[in-house]
Amino acid sequence: MALARTWSVALFGVDGVPVEIEADVGVGTVKTQLLGLPDAALHESKDRVKAAVRNSGHDWPSQRVTLGLSPATLPKNGSGYDLAIACVVLAAAQVIPGDRLADTVLLGELALDGRVRTIRGVLPALMAARRAGLTQAIVPVAALHEAALVEGLTVYGAATLTDVLEWLNGQETLHHTAPPTIAPPPDGPDLADVVGQPEARWALEVAAAGGHHILLTGPPGTGKTMLAQRLAGLLPPLSMEEALGVTAVHSIAGLLTPEAPLVSAPPFVSLHHSTSIVALVGGGAGLAKPGAMSRAHRGVLFLDEAREFGLGKLEALRTALEEGEVRLARRDGITRYPARFQLVMATNPCPCAPPKDIDCICLPAARRRYETKLSGPLLDRVDLRVVMRPLTAMSREFVADPEPTATVRERVHKARTRATERWAEHGWFTNAEVPGPMLRTEFALPRETTSAVDRALAKGALTGRGADRCLRVAWTLADLAEVDQPTADHVAAALEFRERRMS
Repeated sequence: MALARTWSVALFGVDGVPVEIEADVGVGTVKTQLLGLPDAALHESKDRVKAAVRNSGHDWPSQRVTLGLSPATLPKNGSGYDLAIACVVLAAAQVIPGDRLADTVLLGELALDGRVRTIRGVLPALMAARRAGLTQAIVPVAALHEAALVEGLTVYGAATLTDVLEWLNGQETLHHTAPPTIAPPPDGPDLADVVGQPEARWALEVAAAGGHHILLTGPPGTGKTMLAQRLAGLLPPLSMEEALGVTAVHSIAGLLTPEAPLVSAPPFVSLHHSTSIVALVGGGAGLAKPGAMSRAHRGVLFLDEAREFGLGKLEALRTALEEGEVRLARRDGITRYPARFQLVMATNPCPCAPPKDIDCICLPAARRRYETKLSGPLLDRVDLRVVMRPLTAMSREFVADPEPTATVRERVHKARTRATERWAEHGWFTNAEVPGPMLRTEFALPRETTSAVDRALAKGALTGRGADRCLRVAWTLADLAEVDQPTADHVAAALEFRERRMS
């Protein structure tokens, strides 16, 4: 009887759990038994691995093979365990030495001819292995570009099962690479392209400086989509910690490429109103996969024609807007994905959407039905509401030279730096993340400064959540003005952003 063990990783959202894989080869009925709650894809790996071993020039043990995946109560999903299973079985059969397997993580799917195919989620899996104290890993060559981003772990890339077996025999047959040099992301569309719309441009700057959500309302052709596409360019580049968190989500979604292994710029995700709830939130059989809200983590989620999305999809945004996280309960457990994004919604003022509101031909009842497609609870979570101006001229004489993205981004970065320094000891980075109780206690403003908010609360024109969000916007306005705390004018301006409605 012989026993060998190695490691792989089970992913639950972006959280990984190291899985110890043990193989026992001994007497008994010739059979390969897989224990530890494997799913259908993992059950099929037995035949897939056998063929890969035979086609790599080795014999599968002609004895009883028992494979245990521990923790045994943890569901195991996918084909990423193939490489680990093949190696641990051959080590237990004493075909290869098992010395190097004991502290090595193996990730990869095997083709029938022994090629090692890439899998999703290599980056978060290796980050979990590093946290567990494991020191080296073998991944598919195609995933080596993202695996090399994990510091403190020696990572090798394998093209075939034969390469791995030779490495386990002491030969240096595996690929190894240093962490890739990350090129700065290319510049996106420029804010100078947007004609007119001074109020909307200012609201976009405020949204970028404080991390606030924004609603743009106006007839078609006024620049709502253009403005939304330029918000990501105003945001500061991601820190390495933030970039790894975003890249981990994109790795699980299968969106990484060798040319861009690290997501270093805030992502911009734009959705059509035909998008399903699963595509928006995340989902799938077994353990859920990330949706658009998680792919937009630390970036911008843009909903064009927001009122056409449907109430169910829009209401699904509410928890993520408050908590910065998506929780998906499925048969195999609860999966958590980060979703701290900035929401930008664009909508027409009414179904007919004429260039000027005075030309609207909608019946009052139809207009009311259209307005109610954005619920009060959702709008209460939107900090800035902007009504776009209809364009009346396109000449350069009418439009003053607009500021480019670079100029506005510099002001945004200064404001964000002030906010980060103020909230750093509490662990917050933007004004939008600050809890309401903190704004009313340790960082409470004088009563005369917040009198406009108090009056709005007394009249019922503002909810408690709306008051907190108004104060957060006021702090952002103060940061842009480079003053230590908001004034009454800043609070009034923040309140005006929330009170704007379609005319």
